[in-house]
Amino acid sequence: MSEILVVYFSAEGTTAKLAKDIASAYEADIFEIVPVQPYTKSEINWLNPLARCNKEMLGKKDVPVAGKIENFDQYSKVIISFPIWYGAQPNVVSTFLKDYDFNGKEVYVYATSGGSRIGKTAEKIGPYVEGAEIKDAFVVKSIDEVKERMGE
Repeated sequence: MSEILVVYFSAEGTTAKLAKDIASAYEADIFEIVPVQPYTKSEINWLNPLARCNKEMLGKKDVPVAGKIENFDQYSKVIISFPIWYGAQPNVVSTFLKDYDFNGKEVYVYATSGGSRIGKTAEKIGPYVEGAEIKDAFVVKSIDEVKERMGE
């Protein structure tokens, strides 16, 4: 068991690849955030105002998550990875984070994006990881960028 946990949500596979690379590089445990009702391609089409992702973000709706992390207390560092949606974490990530106590943990946020910047993501994720110290929050494209950000 590692003291580092990588948790991630991936809509189309880009974030999954990054998260797996991070977990491998740091010999970390990994957990995929999966919505109880998985997204279809049309439901994550943000260009469609009626798409599920848009309704969830604009309506600030919780998105039920499948699965749970056992022994979350053992982790001192949590790396959270997700695609940027509306300049923040997708609601499914927020719903996931609400279920855990982050007090005293170091949190690193490495988001993926097709063109958006990190913006105020660290501020927006802060209330969901209350008691944690957010050490880093950046949009990255590769494990090399993560290693650089983490001082390697």
